[in-house]
Amino acid sequence: MSLFSLPPIPEIPVNGESDGYAVRRIFCVGRNYADHALEMGHQPDLEAPFYFTKAPAHLCLSGASVPYAPGTQDFHHEMELVVALGAPVFRGDRDTAQAAVYGYATGLDMTRRDRQQDGKDKRRPWDLGKDFEDAAVIGPITKAGDFGKVAKQEITLTVNGEVRQHARLDQLLHDIPAVIAHLSGYYHLAPGDLIYTGTPAGVGAVQAGDVLEGRIEGLDPVLLTLTDPE
Repeated sequence: MSLFSLPPIPEIPVNGESDGYAVRRIFCVGRNYADHALEMGHQPDLEAPFYFTKAPAHLCLSGASVPYAPGTQDFHHEMELVVALGAPVFRGDRDTAQAAVYGYATGLDMTRRDRQQDGKDKRRPWDLGKDFEDAAVIGPITKAGDFGKVAKQEITLTVNGEVRQHARLDQLLHDIPAVIAHLSGYYHLAPGDLIYTGTPAGVGAVQAGDVLEGRIEGLDPVLLTLTDPE
């Protein structure tokens, strides 16, 4: 028995399956497109990826309407390919890493940019900027075999129908096997782990009333509507 009743573990719909994908952890790769690194004032880092995390409780399914985030005046969209793992991998190589992929989804890494900048300026963690309610938006998962190889698929984001972000998946600085293999050197990765793989250039502010739609060829879109702040 527990002292308090907690929400159930979040699950993501999977195309072709009646059961959902239960989420264990959420990892996010920072500055994984060269143009995005440059627009944020950094040189692209080819040596190794770096990461931050989001709590599974902060997952938000596509199609939701959520309030403009509290505590920010500079709320940003970041469109990403999300990888869902379906097998354990620890200290894996590229082949082991790729074999551990269960499926892919479209995702939004919503960001309180001003709070993230506070952390950078004061050499403090990014948690207030990255890890908050409804900050990890995700569409339905498509199984890896149905999606095929991550290659030159286009990744786009529109806000109220206007294109804000547009790139290709083969422009990732660190590709999917490299990210998983590297991350598995620090964690025992397992089914239920999600990896948001990084956003292209074009990130920017959104406002209450905006409708966001992110697309990746071969995957279901991710949709989000922002309502007035609470």
